[in-house]
Amino acid sequence: MNWPFRALRLLVRLTLAQQLVLLALLPAMVATLGAIAVLTRQHLASVTELMRANAQTVALQVATVAQIQLQHMDRRALQRTAQSGSYQPHVQQVQIWSEDGEILANSETTDRERSEGLQVVAPIVGDDGKHIGKVMVEISLDAVERAKRSVWINVVLVLAASLVGVGLAGWWAARRISAPIRMLGEAVDRLGAGEDAQVAVAGTAEVRRLQHGFNEAARALSESRGELENRIARATAELASKNQQLEVASQAKTRLLAAASHDLRQPLHALTLFSDGLANGETDPVRLQRIGHIRECVDSLDRLFSELLNLSQLDAGVLQPQWADFALDHLFDEISRNFRPVAEQQNLRLVVRKTELWVRSDYVMLSRILNNLVSNSLRHTTDGGVLIGARRRGRGVRIDVVDTGIGIAAHHQSRVFEEFYQVEAHGRQGRDARGMGLGLATVQRLAALLNTRVELSSRPRKGTCVRVLVRAAEPAAAAPAAPPALIHGAGGEDEASLRGVRVLVIDDERTILEGLQVVLSNWGAEVMAAQTRNEALALADQWDRPPDLVVSDLLLQGGDNGLDVLAALERHPRGIGEATARLLVTGETKPDRLREVANSGVTVLYKPVSPKLLRQAINAQLAAVRQAVL
Repeated sequence: MNWPFRALRLLVRLTLAQQLVLLALLPAMVATLGAIAVLTRQHLASVTELMRANAQTVALQVATVAQIQLQHMDRRALQRTAQSGSYQPHVQQVQIWSEDGEILANSETTDRERSEGLQVVAPIVGDDGKHIGKVMVEISLDAVERAKRSVWINVVLVLAASLVGVGLAGWWAARRISAPIRMLGEAVDRLGAGEDAQVAVAGTAEVRRLQHGFNEAARALSESRGELENRIARATAELASKNQQLEVASQAKTRLLAAASHDLRQPLHALTLFSDGLANGETDPVRLQRIGHIRECVDSLDRLFSELLNLSQLDAGVLQPQWADFALDHLFDEISRNFRPVAEQQNLRLVVRKTELWVRSDYVMLSRILNNLVSNSLRHTTDGGVLIGARRRGRGVRIDVVDTGIGIAAHHQSRVFEEFYQVEAHGRQGRDARGMGLGLATVQRLAALLNTRVELSSRPRKGTCVRVLVRAAEPAAAAPAAPPALIHGAGGEDEASLRGVRVLVIDDERTILEGLQVVLSNWGAEVMAAQTRNEALALADQWDRPPDLVVSDLLLQGGDNGLDVLAALERHPRGIGEATARLLVTGETKPDRLREVANSGVTVLYKPVSPKLLRQAINAQLAAVRQAVL
């Protein structure tokens, strides 16, 4: 940026008073300098002309004296005449020339230092009027230089005095002119800060008009601000009231869902147990088919309740990431085992790409995310299939779940992660075509806990791609065993027999108690049943040895608690100890109850519990207790 632009920017930053002073100083300085320049030039010209006249006079005097001497060609006399001329003030040199230009006499000053000089030549005229020679006189210009210095000193003094005078007068005028404007500026600042601002009406007609207009505008603005503040206060109060109503409604919704979920899980859990009991030993194909239909209905309801449970656990804050490095391929294998039968039943392809990538995440949470995405893709795909793959992206790993389903319209894509939001289904309308609208909401909440994000892109009638970005990890030197998966995804079909295992079952629902007795007895276990704390303690009084496992409901009759019953059995003289495994089974989804269970350290299963999941949990608890005892 060149200097004119810099000067302009500096000028714009000056205050009004400074600009007015500068406006007064600049013309005064220019006019003063112009006048001084003209006067100084004239003065110096006069001094120079005076010195020239002085030199001319000396030259004429020398020429007059040297006339006769030159005619007689008396060089010695000519030299004395030249010396006498050089003694004149300011004369530096005198020369006498012949008509031919020969220097006949030359005299220079020796008592002072020579400086710049002015030369003047005068003719020597004979008696007959003819030129017989010339006299050259060089006079010093020191006087002119001294005059210049004196003039400059006077110029500086006059200019300084002028500028000071003009500056003081300009500053006084600028302050007087800018004072009303400055007061207006301060009033505007107060007005911007929300204070009342009025200015006194004084000064010139133009300034008074401006002040009067400002006062009117400030008064109107103050009234408008007061009205706006009243509206904001009313709107804030109304919004607070609505927020309170929404909070009450949300709490009521949570309590309703929890109560409804608990009350519905109880008979569904019993139905699950009895359907397994019906299938045990049954050989009639027609009955087995009907039992299979019952199981399908139970599984569908189980999925819906699991969505509610996942959301309740997230609301309760009982889920915290357990960070670990693991091979992504282990998780992909588990997903393939869980969903390949579902895909084949729907005549769809499930393609899971092998990968050698490792990630750092919570295995269970990431498993839930991918399970929900794959389940959602299979539910909304009628032709083609679902592809699951992973690829490295910088320091992270991107997991893609791609389907060829019905797709999601653009105006729905920003809302599909909201709770209970569902897109109108097309094509297949069976029980698997629609859920409760919680799957993707759970995915989003879990992703937030893992400090990652979920991206979705979709085209109607083309398919959907959901991308999950997780942190990459370095592969371990030796591949460890796969991290513990979700309990319902572990284990094989054939479980160890429970023959000889003594089990105490506590549940206040008679149907559930009978269903558990049937299932556990079919597995070879010795079952003791109790509905209340007193019945459980009465059994403790009679048994010859404690049970190997206690399976208890969380909420019992009379407000009793399964955790408290377990504690009472631990305090009983013949009660349970470290050699007895403990397992809670509950249909409760209230956040405070979930936190209580999570803090107890006892393994919990949420109703409805399939016999397969129950058996896996029992075997896992028994194995853990035996290992701890050893």
